[in-house]
Amino acid sequence: MINSISNRQVKEILKLQKQPKYRRSTGLFVAEGLKMLTEAAENGCLVKLYISGTVAGKDNERLEKLCMSCSFETVTDNIFKQLSDTVTTQGVLGIIKQPSYNITDILNCKKHMWLLLDNIQDPGNLGTIMRTAEGAGMSAVIMGKGTADLFNPKTVRSTMGAIFRMPFIYTDDITETIKIIKNKGFNIYGAAMEGSKAYDQADYTKGAGIVIGNEANGISGRVLGYVTEKIHIPMEGKLESLNAAVAAAVIMYEAARQKRGCINISLHNYNK
Repeated sequence: MINSISNRQVKEILKLQKQPKYRRSTGLFVAEGLKMLTEAAENGCLVKLYISGTVAGKDNERLEKLCMSCSFETVTDNIFKQLSDTVTTQGVLGIIKQPSYNITDILNCKKHMWLLLDNIQDPGNLGTIMRTAEGAGMSAVIMGKGTADLFNPKTVRSTMGAIFRMPFIYTDDITETIKIIKNKGFNIYGAAMEGSKAYDQADYTKGAGIVIGNEANGISGRVLGYVTEKIHIPMEGKLESLNAAVAAAVIMYEAARQKRGCINISLHNYNK
């Protein structure tokens, strides 16, 4: 049983939790909880488990199954508390391989619906956006330089497992990716306060890219110059803007609604 904060494995976990550069260099991250770790195991990403002494002594069928999927260590409750990034812990965490995707596959996906993030900086927003993108049926999330680290512990928790199911990629120059999507014949809609068209008046039925900008400053001027059209979300009252994750959800679900309607019309015509 690991009982020292000076243990090499303990130091490794703490580095993975606190240092984005170390996460990038190793291709690993840390997550907690049975649900998240079970998904990691099912996707072949779970490297090693760490279990608190109290939890290890309990009869838990799900945990026993997890322990069969990879190597594991028990840790004293006191050390585990220092490793845990959550207030109420389930007493189990794991080191996980970061999922990775090929930009070519992402751009050649069948759904042709991309969410592009320009410098989203809040970890919780990013995690919520990933989770919502899966629910709305987006093809992938493409993150520009300056966007928060997807493998930040807070972000990982906010994804609720979507991190293993929603394709994503980081790009050093998001405008280059936008140009590729436009060259394929798809429109790029940028969410902006001064948008010329309401978000629900844009046509997403043939596929599109949707750009969401920084929480405080919106889409950068450089990126905005490459969008096909700026769109806005009409608001009543004295509000000037919505939270970035909320705005992304509103637009993504409108796109999903339009895509469903298009499919239903096609099926109706086919059955005539």
